[in-house]
Amino acid sequence: MTEQEQDNAAYVREVHDKGLAFDLGTMNRRRMLTLIGGAGAAVMVTGAIVGTSGTASAATLEEVESETAGPYPADGSNGVDVRTESGIVRSDIRSSFGTSTTVAEGVPLEFSITVVDLEGAPVTGAAVYAWHCDRDGNYSLYSTGITGENYLRGIQETDSTGTVTFTSIFPACYSGRWPHIHFEVYSSLANATSGDGPIVKTSQIAIPEEFADLVYATDGYSRSVTNLSQVTLATDNVFGDDSAARELATVTGSVSAGFVARLTAAVDPAGTEQSGGTPPSGAPSGAPPSGAPSVSPSASAGASTRAGASASATASATRTAAAPKPTGRQQQPQKKKERHWWNPFSW
Repeated sequence: MTEQEQDNAAYVREVHDKGLAFDLGTMNRRRMLTLIGGAGAAVMVTGAIVGTSGTASAATLEEVESETAGPYPADGSNGVDVRTESGIVRSDIRSSFGTSTTVAEGVPLEFSITVVDLEGAPVTGAAVYAWHCDRDGNYSLYSTGITGENYLRGIQETDSTGTVTFTSIFPACYSGRWPHIHFEVYSSLANATSGDGPIVKTSQIAIPEEFADLVYATDGYSRSVTNLSQVTLATDNVFGDDSAARELATVTGSVSAGFVARLTAAVDPAGTEQSGGTPPSGAPSGAPPSGAPSVSPSASAGASTRAGASASATASATRTAAAPKPTGRQQQPQKKKERHWWNPFSW
């Protein structure tokens, strides 16, 4: 038996009678992965821990990270609330709805989010609101020139497998951020569209680099090539603490046929996250990244009102890759990040 195996065996003997809750509460993620990889240790699979005898027992999954909604959510926390508008419940989010029918251009992307509880069971009858930037790195309802558009935003109810699927386009990589898609989980479609329902989870989907490279080599995405070359998952100020360990999508497809992205997000169905929150500590490292989406005056005014507790609160809203992410809901088994008011560096 190697020294590593002896260490693993000693640790198992030390804690094995104290239960899974103790294990998850005391072992950090790296120690858990090391323990699982040791000889004779249990093997973690989706929703269960299977021992050497092959017997499965219920396990608590790691909840998907809570992330900032950024400055452009259109969920009522920073200006307009698109969730309450007729037409927002839809699967194809490429076009605007209402007074405009403008279609966002780009390489086709279908993305699915499967919502499961902390034991791996599908959460049915929940709702997911998803939004992301367009091919130019701009956000509808906020960015200059497209404040009258509401494309690339939509709400879907989870099906019997806990899944929602959206037909969209591949998002750009704008300066300062890794390519991503925002989403909020609600306990029901009524809560998602009422404007008053509590948010169960706010998070983001990270796009794998190899597929982003393929898309950004096509016409219309040229600015994303430079932007992507200046950021990595490890240095991104949202995904950087764990390189999007639970937020990195599985992607298949091609430029000609389009891409399909999938993410399974474990949540606590009884949990709630309030709109807004305390900005992360630490002063900005510099001016806002160049090329970032510009905010319309009305949206800026809404953000200023919420940040108006003090000017210094806005000045301290930058989270660098080296800074630890703040904790959120304390009842969760793993460290959480708070949901913030808009932060010019955390989109």
